[in-house]
Amino acid sequence: MNTLYYGENLNWLEAVPDESVDLIYLDPPFNSKATYNILYKSPDGSKDRAQYKAFTDAWSWGAAADEAFRRVMVSGSPAAGILSALHNFMGKSDLMAYLAMMTVRLIEMRRTLTATGSLYLHCDSTASHYLKAMLDAIFGATAFRNEIIWKRSHAHSDGKQGARHFGRVTDTILFYSRGDKPTWNPLHVPYDQSYVDRDYRRVDPDGRRYRLDNIQGPGGAEKGNPYYEVMGVWRHWRYKPARMQELIDAGRIVQTRPGAVPQYKRYLDEMPGVPLQNLWDDLPVLNNRSKEVLGYPTQKPLALLERIISASSNPSDLVLDPFCGCGTAIEAAQKLGRRWIGMDITVLAVDVVERRLINSFSVKRGTDYEVKGVPVSIEGARRLAMDDPHEFQLWALTLVDGQPRNGGKKGSDGGVDGVVFYQDTANSVGQAIVSVKGGGNVGPTDVRDLIGTMNNQGAKLGAFLTLTAPTPKMLKTAAEAGSVEAGGRPRQRVQIRTIEELLQPNRAGRLDLPPVYDIISAISAARRVHKAPKKVSAEAARKEPQMKLPIKGGKADAQKAMDLNEPLLVSERPRRTRKAG
Repeated sequence: MNTLYYGENLNWLEAVPDESVDLIYLDPPFNSKATYNILYKSPDGSKDRAQYKAFTDAWSWGAAADEAFRRVMVSGSPAAGILSALHNFMGKSDLMAYLAMMTVRLIEMRRTLTATGSLYLHCDSTASHYLKAMLDAIFGATAFRNEIIWKRSHAHSDGKQGARHFGRVTDTILFYSRGDKPTWNPLHVPYDQSYVDRDYRRVDPDGRRYRLDNIQGPGGAEKGNPYYEVMGVWRHWRYKPARMQELIDAGRIVQTRPGAVPQYKRYLDEMPGVPLQNLWDDLPVLNNRSKEVLGYPTQKPLALLERIISASSNPSDLVLDPFCGCGTAIEAAQKLGRRWIGMDITVLAVDVVERRLINSFSVKRGTDYEVKGVPVSIEGARRLAMDDPHEFQLWALTLVDGQPRNGGKKGSDGGVDGVVFYQDTANSVGQAIVSVKGGGNVGPTDVRDLIGTMNNQGAKLGAFLTLTAPTPKMLKTAAEAGSVEAGGRPRQRVQIRTIEELLQPNRAGRLDLPPVYDIISAISAARRVHKAPKKVSAEAARKEPQMKLPIKGGKADAQKAMDLNEPLLVSERPRRTRKAG
């Protein structure tokens, strides 16, 4: 079954059977010392956005890097020699830590690939040359297929920021295969318009473009091409007489003038296009206006992953993304009918992927896919709270469609761990403040702290999520907060829920809130808010009482209000109507 794994991908990779994966795509941290975040937006599009540190794109040398280096040294892989030489040269640097952590994972990935499987490693210029050396050692130099150059952004001027280099607008994708005959489905891109205009300039009455192609047999008699007469012209032809007559009857053999050599009519719409090369500059660039943008800084276009998956896998093949982030590879695999495995080290990323799948394909957990590593029972919740209290808080927020406080950063929270956005009225979005408690020492003071924060922030509603059962005094304190109208009806202002209640089937213990915006719907709503302004008609402009600012300079010369009955200086142009047909 399709599976999402939460946790350290190296541990999960070890559980993947040998030679079971048909395609691996990975877009790991690039060691650029940038911090990437999942961005959270209010549905009203406000600029006040929380950010959760999804991963730090700078693996430093420490215990994990030491262990990764040791494992590579005893793996028996030829990569051990290269990594050892680099270690002697670089020492225990951040880049060396990155390479050690990546190498041990790449060794595991090769083990999981089938004989016809392929791996695409997405990286940038920071470490691509080192990673290629590692891949050559792990897969073998003959397993290298392509270095794909993908144009990820439009041209920009780094020089304005003082840079002394050419603009950096591309990423590198290293393409390797496990065996000599990997799965391969040739792809094509449309012809350049100038080529179409030049070579396919002829047009049939029905509008189909075509070009004329040679039908003479190459090599003549020496190659066994038949010699006979066609439309008064004797030649060695490419086709036998019977086949030639079929083409003539179908109107595919034409003679431009009497005595001219007949030619084949080749239609543009029958041609596959130009075979795809290793320079990919034709894919859409993601920006703030793109419908698929989720606010994840390292998000890749869906078209990019669809291209990779289409080329190197077949329907029902298994696709693995061990750094699945916001889940573009997973969505592409689901869309194209592939099975998939996704892994990520943050519970919020796994939550984003799951919501993305549900929104796009209406899939159901347990039926169409499963999630491992994320608690599904109260015992698992207790274990997560004990092992990592901070991750427990972030996970608990996903149970109520919440978004983390202050970007999910650790530190004093003042009783606030996140917010839930909901539709309060037709024109306003409300916030419910969420407090999460994973320990056993909770009481009415914690509830009062939540109420105080709600009052300070002007929040109508609040939610108190607790791993342990609330005491009677806590319930009394919550009840004393009273009720408030939200979403068109009265609701309890402070709602206490246990994690066990929230884990009930069909979300029977969910909060009593108006329609809620999860991270996907919140971003979509924020995008709708920032649509381009509507065009104002001449009639509407005429009715404007006055200009907002004076046309002339100075405060004394403010423009007088326009008389509403004053005719416009320029009359509204009548709209042109197209004739039918």
